[in-house]
Amino acid sequence: MTEAVTAPQGGLHRLGIALFGAVLALGAITLAHAALPRPEAEPVAMPVPPTAPERVVLVAFQSPLPGHAINSPFGLRQMPWEDVGRLHAGVDIAAPFGEPVLAAADGVVTRAGASPGYGSMVEITHAEGLVTRYAHLGAVTPGLKRGQRVRAGHAIGEVGSSGVSSGPHLHFEIRDRQDRPLNPLYFLGRRFAEAEDLPVQAAATVSPRVRMAQVSTIPDSKRSLMVAKGLIEAGD
Repeated sequence: MTEAVTAPQGGLHRLGIALFGAVLALGAITLAHAALPRPEAEPVAMPVPPTAPERVVLVAFQSPLPGHAINSPFGLRQMPWEDVGRLHAGVDIAAPFGEPVLAAADGVVTRAGASPGYGSMVEITHAEGLVTRYAHLGAVTPGLKRGQRVRAGHAIGEVGSSGVSSGPHLHFEIRDRQDRPLNPLYFLGRRFAEAEDLPVQAAATVSPRVRMAQVSTIPDSKRSLMVAKGLIEAGD
């Protein structure tokens, strides 16, 4: 017959007390560790994205009369007093008398004053020999003179009807270094980084279509010519 072996009761009691004491000690150590000040974490430097290099601009064009529309485009045009069409070397922008006319791009003033046909005008030379002309002005901005450097948006004059003009408007031209008239619509509102970006060849192209111009006022210098041709009667 096999006898069962049992642990003495006193030993079990002492073992339980020891285990309980160990649990209490472990809890106290954990609480003490949690109460200790924690070292601050080292700040982590966030990577800074590279800054895109600022785009270099050779020349940028804006409208010389912001908010006003072109009413006579670049191209072959026949005026009522002319027998055939001829090149209208720029665009006409209708605006009231006295409206400020602004430089279309950064440049240097090369002419400022009166000119046959153009009336009161300003001419500005820009990068790569491009030239802008502002004609039929009512007045040139006081103090504006040849050799003066101007920025785009600088007031250079005001709208008028000087020279051979049929009413208040700005005649605006762009020409290349060979003095070829260029269609301003290829330039206005655009920025060019390099000379190769300039649409000179395309802008110099002239459509063979002749547009018949309609005018509200006949210049005094052309009235007698139209009377002689029988196009209008004296006094009209």
